[in-house]
Amino acid sequence: MKLTDDVKIFGGTSSEALSASICDYLEVRPGVATIAPFPDGEKLIKLEEDVRGRDCFVVQATCRPVDSSLMELLIFLDCLRRASAARITAVIPYFGYARQDRKDSGRVPITAKLVANLITTAGAGRVLSIDLHAKQLQGFFDIPVDHLTAEPVIVSYLKSKEVSDIAVVSPDVGNMKTASRYASLLGGDLAIIHKRRLNGSEVECSEIIGDVKGKNVVMCDDMISTAGTMCGAAELVKARGARSIIAAATHGVFAGKSVERLKSAPFDEIIVTDTIPLKDGPKALGIKILSVAELLGEAIRRIHNNESISSMFESKS
Repeated sequence: MKLTDDVKIFGGTSSEALSASICDYLEVRPGVATIAPFPDGEKLIKLEEDVRGRDCFVVQATCRPVDSSLMELLIFLDCLRRASAARITAVIPYFGYARQDRKDSGRVPITAKLVANLITTAGAGRVLSIDLHAKQLQGFFDIPVDHLTAEPVIVSYLKSKEVSDIAVVSPDVGNMKTASRYASLLGGDLAIIHKRRLNGSEVECSEIIGDVKGKNVVMCDDMISTAGTMCGAAELVKARGARSIIAAATHGVFAGKSVERLKSAPFDEIIVTDTIPLKDGPKALGIKILSVAELLGEAIRRIHNNESISSMFESKS
């Protein structure tokens, strides 16, 4: 998978390990840059090698601390633009602020659009991301967006477990299409949870559309944030006779009381990818971490060689 020296891949502080794994897959040397804080908290980024006329990629998830990670990405992009890189791609494994994608009440911002504008203005000519919270976010950018999904990575792992009698459960109606794809790929049944959100971190799961009795349940979502939805759904399917429950999500955000909730929830296994580095709390749960390095690495290779991205998923469907 080795690329030419015309490609430079830089990793930000929130995605150092993932960026290194991508470089290993592509057999390229990681780009060298100094990222240092000033005493007042400002950040300095200095490229330690020439990028003039090269195809450059910055790997930086905008995860916690969200504002600091986002600002670092913007500074990196501006740095590359002023250093005369030929093309700059922002590789954002996890796109923060994605849930603020509409005005759901009066006098609130559409922060996802603001962030898209900032990334474009800073110098990105292209964005590469995985499992955006809403696919329509691609339209917030006025530059090309390559939207990947971690489904092949998660499905491959689940198939390796050779689980029988699978029921794929969508923890809410909004995730139904994703759950349907998982059910098709895994050869399982489909069930949907009807939930009612009580507040920002509390939900009530009241009914299941579909049968889970005696089934090995796979519960899939794009992220586990406060875990209220996942844990409420797990309690319900367990009460309805599920044999085992696996939670699978692309992004392990693990905010608020998520760790405490997951500890007491009836999950047999929790699966996330390395789009976000895991903190000590979630690590203590023994969560299975799958790597998206090869997925992102292959996309980077194809972008550099002007090859199709969508065919990566057509061949796996």
